[in-house]
Amino acid sequence: MTHECALEARSYECDSYGHVNNAVYLNYLEYARLEFMRRAGIRYDDLRARGYGLVVTRVRIDYKRPVRSGEGLRVLTEPLAKGSVRCTFGQRVYRAEELVADAEVTWACIGPDGRPARLPPELDVPELKP
Repeated sequence: MTHECALEARSYECDSYGHVNNAVYLNYLEYARLEFMRRAGIRYDDLRARGYGLVVTRVRIDYKRPVRSGEGLRVLTEPLAKGSVRCTFGQRVYRAEELVADAEVTWACIGPDGRPARLPPELDVPELKP
C-alpha cells in the first residue's frame, strides 16, 4: 500500500536561508508514517497502552530541492521490508510533481521492558507487506 499525506511548509520551520530546515523533514516523515498506520487500521495509542513502542532505528534522507514557507507538499509512504521485529518504509516528499526529498526509515518494535520485541499481531496486516 502506498499512502499519500498532504502538508504545507510553515514559516517557523525555515532556516536562515529561507528553506525548510533539514531536521524538520523528520517531523514530516513521522507524521506521514503515523497517518499510513492509521489508514491501515493500526492505532499507535493502542500499542502503547499494551506496552509496545515503535522506535526509529535508522533514517536516510537525500535532499533534492529546497522547500520554502507556504509550499504544499505530498509525502508518499510505502513499506519496503518487514521482519519479525522491524519494518522499513520508503518515503518520498514532493512539491507538485517535483521530488524534493527521498528517505528510507526503519523502526523496531520494543516491548514493555524497552527491549526489542516481536511485532504484535496488530501489525500483521497486508498494508505493511512490501
